[in-house]
Amino acid sequence: MSLSAQEESAWSHSGLAGVNFSQTSFTNWSAGGENSIATNVYFNGSLNYKEGKNAWDNDLSANYGLNYTDATQWRKNIDNLNFSSKFGRQITEKLYYAALLDFKTQMGYGYDYSGQERELISKFLTPGYLNISVGLDYKPNDHISAYYSPVAGKMTLVNDSDSAFAIRYGVDPGKKTRFELGSSFKGTINYSLLQDKLTIKSTLDLFSAYDESFGNIDVNWDVLIGLNVTSLLTVTFQSTLKYDDDVKYIDDSGIHGARVQFKEILGVGLSYKF
Repeated sequence: MSLSAQEESAWSHSGLAGVNFSQTSFTNWSAGGENSIATNVYFNGSLNYKEGKNAWDNDLSANYGLNYTDATQWRKNIDNLNFSSKFGRQITEKLYYAALLDFKTQMGYGYDYSGQERELISKFLTPGYLNISVGLDYKPNDHISAYYSPVAGKMTLVNDSDSAFAIRYGVDPGKKTRFELGSSFKGTINYSLLQDKLTIKSTLDLFSAYDESFGNIDVNWDVLIGLNVTSLLTVTFQSTLKYDDDVKYIDDSGIHGARVQFKEILGVGLSYKF
């Protein structure tokens, strides 16, 4: 077998990319309502390498969406950029030593519209989260991974000198980074079913810092489900559940403790599976 054939056989990839849209229009509608347009583009891909005792898994997901109504004009309704890279060395048939790099942020500006004037509360790298860890990875098959690290470093980034951003995301005022040492867990599921017409991908990230807050668990859980109705038309469901003990909830009455955050989008649109 040639070297090029060996290299090709060691790599595998999968993914789903597409665009969703919806539109509502009213003309002389007695019950009331607002004209609206919503659209989002998404990419979710994996590139993996497996040869001998070495395994290298790479995942990239990105979503960006906008919503328009006559009253609010264009507003962002979804925005995330997530990348993870994990290298493992096989110990037994299903267990690996592993090192993981994980990065999360958003691409565009995000605003709070609850006041009289909109307030900028997020942008690229504000916040950003960088996790680096070493641990053990349990992989019973090609579709499931359960990774645990007792030595994980989490860095929270705020790429702005305004102390309001730092307070919102748990960084000390006047600083742009916060470092925490703790333990982490990352579980992933990636399946294609019904003759590759149904894609299910879920990633759960957990982290607890070795400080006075130990036992309070930061959670980030992403789910993507895509059903190919035809070769191009796809129904997608995307959701994210978050809880971060350091991220404050801020409203007109002041600064409050952390709260569970949840977002979901159900869409129909064009897609490409690879």
